Order: sequence, then structure tokens, then C-alpha cells
Amino acid sequence: MVNQYCKPGLEAFPSLEQASEDGLLAVGGDLSPERLQCAYSLGVFPWFEEGQPILWWSPDPRCILYPEQFKTSRSLRKAVQRASFRVSYDLAFESVIAACAAPRDQHAGTWITPGMQNAYGKLHELGCAHSVEVWQGDELVGGLYGVSLGRVFYGESMFSRVSNASKFALKSLCEKLVSKNYKLIDCQLESEHLLSLGAQTIPRAQFIGEMDAALQYDEEFKTWS
Repeated sequence: MVNQYCKPGLEAFPSLEQASEDGLLAVGGDLSPERLQCAYSLGVFPWFEEGQPILWWSPDPRCILYPEQFKTSRSLRKAVQRASFRVSYDLAFESVIAACAAPRDQHAGTWITPGMQNAYGKLHELGCAHSVEVWQGDELVGGLYGVSLGRVFYGESMFSRVSNASKFALKSLCEKLVSKNYKLIDCQLESEHLLSLGAQTIPRAQFIGEMDAALQYDEEFKTWS
């Protein structure tokens, strides 16, 4: 299959089989839109902290979520109804990524550095990075952001300022992706929270095969408002 997302002249990533046991594949490079799009299309993503070089990862197994398999519990349905949430897309990308970057407690740092925020802001301007916003009245109370290529959504981070807001963001995203025939959401790394919502782990080779097939479709996310 031809990879339309890796432009000629970009230094190639190593073979995924060269990744370490924890998934570390490469060190260095840059966060240009071209490199980020190429990386995602190969099943590689950046993840590093302030003061570190850029680290590129491709873990095995991979955590994914098929949009149609999102688990909506009865308690979540009731909580959403009580909270009177409403959802929007791409209306407050900078606010969402800034909220995701905020430390979760006073001692924690963040991997969403200013450089990362700037890089994904450029992808957003190109129509490749997107946000889901959850509101209560006029207040932004939750959301998520990620990258869309072909019919794959690569989830990056989410946040909640009130209970269940991020779950509602993911639920809404899954419903939208199902309507647009998206094949999978890349969740990258397994967590109990994601597994409780319907995510699962699959071998990296299976993930790459399913992702490659989904990348051959025309991208639909750019039509969202």
C-alpha cells in the first residue's frame, strides 16, 4: 500500500520491530506537521517530558477502541442527563489542549509541553488535529483532542472538570465516527479507564494491518463543524 502521509525527503523511522520492550522506537527529530502525519500513519507517536529529547513510541500490544463498541453504562446515561451536557467539535481547540496539558495535581508535570501544543495547533490549522468540547451552559467542562488520518482517529488526551465530562466527549466522538464509517480509535496505551469504556489491546501487527487498510479511505473529519 502507498503511504500518502510520508513525504519524500523525511528521514525514515526505524522498523517497528526495532522498538524496545516498552515501545520506544526512536529519539530526536522534530514536531513538524509533515513528520507528525508520517509518524501517525506508521503507528508511531511522540511522548516525552519537558527537558527530554523527542521520544517516539510504538508499543506492542496496542490499545484501540472500535467506535461502535463504546460501552455506555446506565449510570453514564443518567449522569449525562442530569448534567445537561452539550457537545461541539473544533470550536475551542486551543482551550482543550491547554486544559489537557494542565497538571492533574500540584506535584505533577505534563508531557503536553508548549512545543507540543504549538505542533498540534499547526496540525489543527491544516485540518488534521481536532477537538471535542463538552459544555455546561457556557463553561467548558471537558473534552479531548487527537489526530485524524483516513478513517483512523488517533486519540491524544482528554480532560474533565466535572464528573463524566470526558466520558461524554468520548461517547460523542464514537457516535460521530460511527456515522462517518471510521474504523478505529488508536488509544495508544492501555488503562483501566479506557478498558471500562470498551477499549481493548491487540497485537501491534494486527493494529498496523487494520490501520493501513483504514488509511486508504478518504478522510471525513475535515467536514465537521
